[in-house]
Order: sequence, then structure tokens, then C-alpha cells
Amino acid sequence: MTALAPLLEAFFTERLLRQRRASPHTVAAYRDTFRLLLCFAQTRLKKTPSQLLLGEIDVTLISAFLDHLENERRDSVRTRNARLAAVRSFFRYISTLEPAHSAMIQRVLALPQKRFERNLVTFLTSAEIEALLAAPDQQLWLGRRDHALLLLAVTTGLRVGELVSLRCADLELGYGAHVHCYGKGRKERCTPLTSELARVMRAWLRERKRLDGDPLFPSLHNQPLSSDAVQKLVAKYANTARKKCPSLNTKRITPHALRHTAAVRLLQAGVDRSVIALWLGHERIETTQIYLAADLSMKERALARTSALPAHLVRYRPSDELLAFLQGL
Repeated sequence: MTALAPLLEAFFTERLLRQRRASPHTVAAYRDTFRLLLCFAQTRLKKTPSQLLLGEIDVTLISAFLDHLENERRDSVRTRNARLAAVRSFFRYISTLEPAHSAMIQRVLALPQKRFERNLVTFLTSAEIEALLAAPDQQLWLGRRDHALLLLAVTTGLRVGELVSLRCADLELGYGAHVHCYGKGRKERCTPLTSELARVMRAWLRERKRLDGDPLFPSLHNQPLSSDAVQKLVAKYANTARKKCPSLNTKRITPHALRHTAAVRLLQAGVDRSVIALWLGHERIETTQIYLAADLSMKERALARTSALPAHLVRYRPSDELLAFLQGL
């Protein structure tokens, strides 16, 4: 009888941390998945997680766990698929360690990802961007901080995790002004700043008067903002902006929508997709395809370049001579 606990501990310490050097975000996501799975197994099997056996975490229990995520926790299909990916990673790891359970492991690995609808990405128009950037009260310290954060997000397309991890030293505001960050997958990149954004960030740094290692966008206690805090402030200013820009009422504004906005603006300016992928820190150029699908104006311009079809199409009818020829064959 193989205990689950030592295998799961080895998966995190050996596979994720030592062998793969997984990022803290990946470790946290896998940790949360197995917390949920172990709590579900404890309720279903009436055993504490440390007493669980590997053979008890079979395909039947994992399938029930995935249904529980969707039906009771109301998780999205994307979240359900991410949880399954974490579970499958663990079972791939133990497939060589526990050959006696190979049949059960293969059944778990055969569990499919669920397909889902892919909606068009949300992005803001120029008028909507202006309304959002005008929402913070720049007479207040918090308003100036939030205005600088929103302008940086919508111009550079940084992820929310990248925004909150920025330090004052990550800004280079001299010749070739840019912001430096480590993105998803530990990829280092530098993103250029517009002259307007560089001016705003210079004023913000003068007001900060902090050391290079201090957070660029701090809380009132000089601690880095959390991702949830950025989500909330974006939602707050979006609600304010909706009063002056009614078109925002049809859109769900999140930090990721600001990232999409930066990408679409680059695409509309004629920037090549490979450059946009580098700008956003995408692993593959194909990821930028979603922005082509979302921008209706580009499709309209493409349609305008095509020649108009005749208003009245006439069905082809063969001549009598041709029919006679065919009849004689």
C-alpha cells in the first residue's frame, strides 16, 4: 500500500522546485489545486490527507473532483482545465516511481481537457481610455499613484503581476526610457515608454523619494500593492468613467483588459505581430491572433479594399450548342 503524502511532497520539492525551478506562481497554483483535491478526498473518503493512499486518488475520484469544481464551486472551464493540468503533472512524475500503479496512472493521464467557448477580448477605444485615465483625483496622492499605474498599464501592456512587482529601480527614464521586468516563465524584457508616460513617471518618482528597492506603486504602508488591490482600483475607476463614457457600460474592465488594449493599439498602428509578441512577453506569435479577431475596424478596412460584387448575379446557363454537344457524347 503506497502512501500519497511522501510522493506529493517529493513532487513539490524535487520536481517543481529543484528539477524544474518552477516560478512561485506555478508552485502556488499547484499547491492550491492539491489543497482542494485533498479536502475533497477527505470529505468523500472520510480520511485525513496524511492517511490517504495513492490508489484511492483514482480516475473516479478525480473525475468527481472536476465535476465538484464546476458544479459546486462554480469554477470556469479554464480553471477546471488548469486544475486537471496540475493533477496530470503529478501523475506523470510518479509514473516511473510507481510502476505497480501504471494502469491507474494511465487512466488519470487520459482524462481530457474540456473545450470551451473563446470570447472576443475586451479592449478600450481612445475615448474610453481618456475617460478611465481622467477618473483618479490627481489632487490626492492616491489619485496620482493610480493615474500613473493606469497609464503605465494601458501603454506597456504589463500583466498585473508584473505591475505590482515593479521597483523604483526598474524604471529607466533617461535616453531610451523603458521599464524593466521579469515576466511569465522568468522571461526578462524591457518595454519602451512614450514621452508622455516618461514625463508622468518622472513626476511620480520625484514624489516617491524612495530607495531603488522600494515598490514603484506602494500601499499607504509602503508595501507593494497586491493583484487584488489593482483589480479593485481598476474596477473603481471604471465605474467612475462609465458616468462620462456610456460605451464602457457594455465592457468588463480589468487589468488584463488594459493589457489587451495596449496590444490592439499596437496592431492598429501597423506593428508586426512578432514585435507585439515580444512587447507583451508572449511565448508564441500565434497568441497575438486573438487581437486580430477582436478588432472590427481592421476587418472593415480589409473589406473596403476588396472589389464590390455585382448587385445582380445571373445563373450560368449553357448554350443550346453546348447541350447538343453533350447530348451527342
